[in-house]
Amino acid sequence: MKILRRLGMTSVTILALTAISVPMHAGTAATVVVDYGVNSGVGPLATTALASLPVKGWAPMTGYSRGMFGITWFDTDHNGCSQRDDALWRASLQRGVRTNGCTVTSATVTDVYTNHVIHFVRGGLYSQGLDIDHVVALGNAWATGAQYESATIRLKIATDPLNLLAVDPSQNRKKSDSNAASWLPPVASYRCSYVARQIAVKKKYGLWVVPPEKAAMQRILKTCPLRRIPVGGLPYPTAADLRPPKPSVTTTTTSHSSTSVAGGALDPRFASCTAAKAQGYGPYVQGKDPEYAWYRDGDHDGIDCE
Repeated sequence: MKILRRLGMTSVTILALTAISVPMHAGTAATVVVDYGVNSGVGPLATTALASLPVKGWAPMTGYSRGMFGITWFDTDHNGCSQRDDALWRASLQRGVRTNGCTVTSATVTDVYTNHVIHFVRGGLYSQGLDIDHVVALGNAWATGAQYESATIRLKIATDPLNLLAVDPSQNRKKSDSNAASWLPPVASYRCSYVARQIAVKKKYGLWVVPPEKAAMQRILKTCPLRRIPVGGLPYPTAADLRPPKPSVTTTTTSHSSTSVAGGALDPRFASCTAAKAQGYGPYVQGKDPEYAWYRDGDHDGIDCE
């Protein structure tokens, strides 16, 4: 009581607004983590799903912005609440306090990245106590295929519960747009779940992985070979929803470097398939990859830069 009196009302107010994060015992978080409303462990084996993802290099970041993924926290599940509030509600295991049926004003959340419990209260400094992380970062999604998808698909990537987790803000900042090769959750016991969830999102929305990313995922999955990817979230897009048809292309067969896309734009990065492959790009599939039109398909099998 003496200590509280010395602090005074101003200090007490600051304490009441600052996010509180306390470590849990090593085994406690595992009993709490349920991937927040997404059905875990019922999809295909993560190793199988990963093997099915295309492996390519980075697409250019040209044109990327957060706005390319639509209205922030848009109500894509049509329940009348923002996807941010829904994510907070799921993260609190639906034990938080909601006003007006939507806004989460307080919640106690287990941050799966740090194994800490965060007591969140909306307003003032406390509103910074939780971030909603995109498991597959939007910058990563843009550079691994999302830029070629429709605006509707990009909006779903940004708001699908399968791709959203309420986490410690400091870890969200450290992660930024990193993939599994450059950032993993500090809590090693969650890395299998994290990687499996990234694979699930990429498979659901037709994204690819870059070689270092795939190698990092394989390394993690070696520690949990029976791990399955989660399913759920927004309805799964149909094949027709993904990679909408591109304008017709005009190709020639004189050389790899002379093949051009509609409008006459040559490959802006490489003069040949050999150069592209040396940097980790390809193969490109006809009707799926816009880069296919940049090169000559010598054996006419629908795949070039093999």
